[in-house]
Amino acid sequence: MVKITALMVLKCTPEGADPVILVNASDLSSFGFFQRPSVKEFIVFVGRTVAKRTPPNQRQSVQHEEYKVHSYNRNGLCALGFMDDHYPVRSAFSLLNQVLDEYQKNFGDSWKTAQADNTQQWPYLSEALTKFQDPAEADKLLRIQRELDETKIILHKTIDSVLERGEKLDSLVEKSSDLSAASQWEEEGCLREQYQVTVRMKSLDENAFTVSVGRGMGAVAMDVLQAGKEDESVLYYIVNA
Repeated sequence: MVKITALMVLKCTPEGADPVILVNASDLSSFGFFQRPSVKEFIVFVGRTVAKRTPPNQRQSVQHEEYKVHSYNRNGLCALGFMDDHYPVRSAFSLLNQVLDEYQKNFGDSWKTAQADNTQQWPYLSEALTKFQDPAEADKLLRIQRELDETKIILHKTIDSVLERGEKLDSLVEKSSDLSAASQWEEEGCLREQYQVTVRMKSLDENAFTVSVGRGMGAVAMDVLQAGKEDESVLYYIVNA
């Protein structure tokens, strides 16, 4: 079943300051009770990270773990949605477009003077989070918002690809004030897992090797691959960085 986990609206500034969260709604019912505080922190951290790197008047989608984070920056007012992989991309952006329309209709330009995150709930956003779990509802919006058909959507395979040159996600995790110490430890653990190299050997035929290489691990992968070729008894390796 397709799912929206969170919707957010943020104020983004071209000066590079961290975006200010104006409204935020999430559905964490699929997570265990004790997981929810950390998940909520991650949503805020990732949302702020992606929004900060979405230029004005640009739409982009970023893959982060099992989520796609869709972001639309309309002249500094940015809407984000955390959806699963099965939620149609254009339906997601039609929803974000509607959220921005409703926000400006309700609050005008008051967001431009916001200096700190807002913790108050906006009923419309909570209702939208429930209503648009069904992409068919968003498709109704899509038929109205035909301009989306002509708008380029930038797709990123990972959150790393949206970071600026020289930036690293694990460094942002360490510096973030959105994450508690426990959440930072969990996120860093997830990052370490990305450095794993898995080599599976089915025969001595080089084409039979399946290699999954994490970042910066190409040389190690080749060493393991060569070991597998030289020793027919080697069937399975997992090498940690």
